[in-house]
Amino acid sequence: MDQLVSGEKYSPYRIFTADKWAQFRADTPLDLTEDEVRRLRSLNDPVDLEEVRRIYLSMSRLLSAHVEASQLLFRQRQVFFNSDDVVKAPFIIGIAGSVAVGKSTTARVLKELLARWPSSPKVDLVTTDGFLYPNEVLRRENLMERKGFPESYDLGAVLRFLSSIKAGMPDVRAPLYSHLTYDVLPGEFRTIDRPDILIFEGINVLQTRDLPQDGTAVPVVSDFFDFSIYIDAPEELIHQWYVDRFMRLRDTAFKDPESFFHRYAELKPDAALAIAEGLWQNINLKNLRNNILPTRPRADLILRKGANHLTEEVALRKL
Repeated sequence: MDQLVSGEKYSPYRIFTADKWAQFRADTPLDLTEDEVRRLRSLNDPVDLEEVRRIYLSMSRLLSAHVEASQLLFRQRQVFFNSDDVVKAPFIIGIAGSVAVGKSTTARVLKELLARWPSSPKVDLVTTDGFLYPNEVLRRENLMERKGFPESYDLGAVLRFLSSIKAGMPDVRAPLYSHLTYDVLPGEFRTIDRPDILIFEGINVLQTRDLPQDGTAVPVVSDFFDFSIYIDAPEELIHQWYVDRFMRLRDTAFKDPESFFHRYAELKPDAALAIAEGLWQNINLKNLRNNILPTRPRADLILRKGANHLTEEVALRKL
């Protein structure tokens, strides 16, 4: 795993090949069908049922152990504080990684697997897109070319949302986002009502912040995570996946007159390819190198993808 560790002896991770990782699924049942996986995966992501069997079943088993341990600790703290408080904090899983690397597919597949545990937990999935500032604000602050960078998100809203979820509050509202209009939907929300597990997915969810010299507590998004996952791949592969996805969207979603990117639909292939390359080089690559990739070592689990979006290595943080 390139540049992940300076030496295995001092690495905080145990690193496994995909085949070795697949052995840890034990008797975890596979309840998903091939049709369901096709429905869950993102455009241009060829993840199939075999990949779910190789990688995701072991992840599901591991997360089951973490959730059970968290519940046991909660009960022990009740005894410690001599408390009869029955409000149980949801288990929050953060998923980070570059644009086009497959975070959405991972999040959706994982959500389906976790919800099918014998205990039938309530599992919700929220993405950070809704917490972006509206385009009107981004234009005013000259941030449209930095959309997806840490400063383009309403961090206060993210922290309030996660704090409310972690406190076990009912009916917490998450803002909605439209990929068609490429903007936050004003006044539209979905309600998250005390899930057992919340998956929180976004490119920069493992970001840190500068620490004040006076020692004042400065919360970060990952403070609310019980477990974190980073979806990784070589830069050249992510580049290709991004461009391929853009060109496919040009022939599908971009053709909708309501699409923010409709103007690209009628371009000749060479012109569209030049646009995609420019967006990658000037926005997404900079965000990956400066903001996203530096957060990789903060994850509890790293999925390292190779060609065809298939996982080749798994790194699990040591206890």
